[in-house]
Amino acid sequence: MQKGKKSMEMDFFSEYGDANRYKIQEVIGKGSYGVVCSAVDTHTGESVAIKKVHGIFEHISDAARILREIKLLRLLRHPDIVEIKHIMLPPSSKDFKDIYVVFELLESDLHQVIRANADLTKEHYQFFLYQLLRALKYIHTANVYHRDLKPKNILANANCKLKICDFGLARVAFSDTPTTVFWTDYVATRWYRAPELCGSFYSKYTPAIDIWSIGCIFAEVLIGKPLFPGKSVVHQLDLITDLLGTPSLDAISRVRNDKARRYLTSMRKKQPVSFAQKFPNADPLSLRLLERLLAFDPKDRPTAEEALAHPYFNGLAKIEREPSCQPITQMEFEFEKRRVTKGEIRDLIFHEILEYHPQLNGTEKTNFLYPSAVDQFEKQFTHLEETDGKSDPVVPLERKHASLPRSTTVHSNIVSSKNRQTTEENSTSYAESNNIRGLQIIPLDTPGKVVRPLVRFGHESIVTDSYDSRTSMRGKTYPAMLNQNRNSIRFNHKY
Repeated sequence: MQKGKKSMEMDFFSEYGDANRYKIQEVIGKGSYGVVCSAVDTHTGESVAIKKVHGIFEHISDAARILREIKLLRLLRHPDIVEIKHIMLPPSSKDFKDIYVVFELLESDLHQVIRANADLTKEHYQFFLYQLLRALKYIHTANVYHRDLKPKNILANANCKLKICDFGLARVAFSDTPTTVFWTDYVATRWYRAPELCGSFYSKYTPAIDIWSIGCIFAEVLIGKPLFPGKSVVHQLDLITDLLGTPSLDAISRVRNDKARRYLTSMRKKQPVSFAQKFPNADPLSLRLLERLLAFDPKDRPTAEEALAHPYFNGLAKIEREPSCQPITQMEFEFEKRRVTKGEIRDLIFHEILEYHPQLNGTEKTNFLYPSAVDQFEKQFTHLEETDGKSDPVVPLERKHASLPRSTTVHSNIVSSKNRQTTEENSTSYAESNNIRGLQIIPLDTPGKVVRPLVRFGHESIVTDSYDSRTSMRGKTYPAMLNQNRNSIRFNHKY
């Protein structure tokens, strides 16, 4: 038995390269893209999630989205945005098919937090919205639109920390393009989609689409269920106008879809519902801000920076912990402007990987420097998939760190690691000083979704059933790390 375990360890891990840095714990998710394992970084002691994305060059559109996302997550370094900590070095720059991405590990997402915590306080509401708007200010000042904000794309820890993830649908608007630009692909899950986008997949829009999504998310936090769970485009518009009233003709003119615009024009006159009636227990200041976030006309919505200056955040908002970002340069996304080949996309992804291996920049002969960890990770991930993640935690043969290649992660100059840490510590100290209790964490119930970036993006199906998210507890899967006291566990560790 002991011999078998030793043999398994030898098969899983190489004596060289990145694999020795991580101790794999267990499979925590699977999907069409591959598999996710939890692991411990032996250099830092941190828990991480390692995601294998396989067959990334089968479709150029998938590869382009993966490239776009790893670029954006390298450039957008902020405490309220999920972080890529490392990307494994492929054995060859020319024929690799899979990549292994190391993310920070968060236990859950905001969707699950809403379902599991029926007793969230006004302090929780304020702190959640503050973090989301702070992230959005940073993203938008980089000229990036997220375009798919929803509770499942906001990761969460038990100490109330939120981080936006899933930038595969994000886009950069450059300074030489109009403020409003056209993009032709899928945008935003319907329930969180701004009204000017309803029914349209060819839409002219501004960063105000993300502001609308944040308003929908905040309303869901307040009432414990989606605010506008439309079953169709028409139903979505009905739900929106039932709350906001019939929009003005000027606002309707900004809806790009002809059918949606005609439907709104012919709609019977509706009066707006008082937000105080819809959200009876909410802070009046929060409702004043929410009304602005959910303005039907995009020109009436505030920017994220303007929203952060709202009186609702008095005592919490501080400009020094709300950094802006330098606009992303066109050179980073030059590939978006032309038709690229599979080989070109592969080269671009490989050069992104080299950003996490600065000692190798300038050389293509990476396979001669030391054997790649990816070959060994392929074996261990395959083994864990075959055993359904039920084998004992895999522990590598220990080697002295001095004998291993030095692994360094490059951080963007836009926000230094010191500033990032200070910003995050300020947020944590606020939560502690205001006695914001920890959250009950229910692990994600969809395998493969612990770390959302780098999945294959299709037109995801829209759930059409309405439900009370505080009571709907469907088919949960509990990772071993959370097995004890599942229903009442509170985490109090520092983030």
